Amino acid sequence: MKKPKIGILGGIGPEATGQFYSRLISGLQRKGIISSNTDFPHIIINSIPAPELVFRNHSQDELEMYIKGLKQLEANKVDFIVIVCNTIHHFMDLLKTKIKTPILDLPEEIEKQLIQQDVKKITILGTPTTIQSDVFRFNSVENNTLTDAEIQILSEAILNFLIGNNKEEQINKVNKIARKYKDGSQVILGCTELSIMLGHNKEFIDTMDIMVETTIMKFLEFKQ
Repeated sequence: MKKPKIGILGGIGPEATGQFYSRLISGLQRKGIISSNTDFPHIIINSIPAPELVFRNHSQDELEMYIKGLKQLEANKVDFIVIVCNTIHHFMDLLKTKIKTPILDLPEEIEKQLIQQDVKKITILGTPTTIQSDVFRFNSVENNTLTDAEIQILSEAILNFLIGNNKEEQINKVNKIARKYKDGSQVILGCTELSIMLGHNKEFIDTMDIMVETTIMKFLEFKQ
């Protein structure tokens, strides 16, 4: 039986990458497909100190470390790659031209879940790039619009949490915004730092959980 090799491009930030890895292992165990250590997939984590891409204007130079990181994983002959970052998916069309190895499509998987749950309206929490671009805009649902002040608060909270600055304060700020929009829409935690902050709360759609589930399903496909 083929032993798939999974490539993880992470470090954006590293704490979220560690959280993703932990959730992936827990998910594999819950599926009941692990009877010994040899049943786990071969996983290569490339944790890169890349720019956060929080704000909207990005140069080609800022994307080079992401491209280099993907090529390094491809050189290790991984079967597919998952990127533990939401914002970078805005540039997925470009990234897919740089390597031949498949990259998991997070927006596609999110849309599948929204359709399955018959969600009609969503509120995206994340970086300005994620919120204001079309990366998580789907024809099947209506998008709430956050205020400029709320987007600024989220940006600052994400950056401060990333560097470990007053984490509880950042969590409270994000939670306040999430709860404001929860009753009228489905809130999507569209940033891996937000997944750490509020991912324990199952009232929200956590994109990291979707990444984990998709990675497991792809792993099982390659095993067949």
